[in-house]
Amino acid sequence: MGRSGNGEGKPASREQKKLMDFDISEDQTDLSNLAKTIFSDLSTSDRVSEVEKTDQRFDKNLWEALADAGLLGITIPENYGGLGLGMVELSLVLQQQGKKVAPVPLFATSILGSWAIAKYGKNPQKEQWLQEVCSGNQILTGAWTPEKNSTKLITENDGNGWRVTGEKLAVPACNLSSAVLVPITIDGNQRIAIISLDKKGLQKKIVETTNLELQGNLSFDAVELTEEDLLDEKGEIVFQEVSQRAKIGICALILGCCEEALTMTAQHVSEREQFGRPLSTNQGVALQAADAHIDIDGIRVTQLQAAWQLDEGFECSKAVSSAKWWASEAGQRVVVTTQHLHGGTGADTTHPIHRYFLWVIQLADTLDGAGKSLNTLGKLIAEEALNKTS
Repeated sequence: MGRSGNGEGKPASREQKKLMDFDISEDQTDLSNLAKTIFSDLSTSDRVSEVEKTDQRFDKNLWEALADAGLLGITIPENYGGLGLGMVELSLVLQQQGKKVAPVPLFATSILGSWAIAKYGKNPQKEQWLQEVCSGNQILTGAWTPEKNSTKLITENDGNGWRVTGEKLAVPACNLSSAVLVPITIDGNQRIAIISLDKKGLQKKIVETTNLELQGNLSFDAVELTEEDLLDEKGEIVFQEVSQRAKIGICALILGCCEEALTMTAQHVSEREQFGRPLSTNQGVALQAADAHIDIDGIRVTQLQAAWQLDEGFECSKAVSSAKWWASEAGQRVVVTTQHLHGGTGADTTHPIHRYFLWVIQLADTLDGAGKSLNTLGKLIAEEALNKTS
């Protein structure tokens, strides 16, 4: 993305207001086009339908193509086989995945799993996982949902390390992953553990979700951990940073889903005739499509702003909450409208438009829905106002 200066030909300092340029750079455009080509060629509607009928719900051929193109290590440093890029670039690729509702665990591996290891992992952890992730040989995930009484992990010291007991629910790509990153509490301090999914005492129950992907409910029964399994940084810091990236990534997926759903709808209402003329010539249809287009623009600019602020190192809590609210609230409006404008075919659960509806409905409530995101945004604005007046 374009970088703005301070008006004097010098780079803007961190303290100065830095204006965002919403134009995508040439390199970012090339990356997006590469992803678009791969997803368009390999993740057709028929192919997605075929994969959804398999036991794993995983398109291995597509995953291998993404690995060959270097798209599984977008935010992983180059010395570990990645591209060393940021959240904006990863968002562009996730957006293309959303357009084709492609059944691959790119979000889980790139954000929930590998990012924290790349940023805060010990050198042996990086050596063990990162190159294997970039090559597509290993898939990672993370259990980053906020702790509740029913999903709180209890950690006990056994003299040689720790034993973890409890549950984590709805963990993406559990059926495919080799390890899961999990927040735990040790002596009152939060830490992040990398736990192999084949460890003794760890059981997983695979469940089908709204959008037909498979997630796992994890049960920990005195699972052994040592210091070598823990990331170095404080758990609260890692949790916040991963959560922000995950919400931005979800917004990118929703954006892609909504863009493609509206494109499909525009084609449908232009070709479908009623009373001797295309449906698109009816004012009521055109207005609903126009409202959906405006909603998609809102999702796009708020998502891109959040990703840009994060990459630039700015405090981005408000931008992330705003983006997640827009994506959750407006995204659901868009897919309801696009399904409605398909008429009777939109009610057919085997029609491709229904798949976009299911994806957005699930993503909208993942890691805070619209209501909670708006509530969080309101609190952040109120706190900022109070701090300015105190």
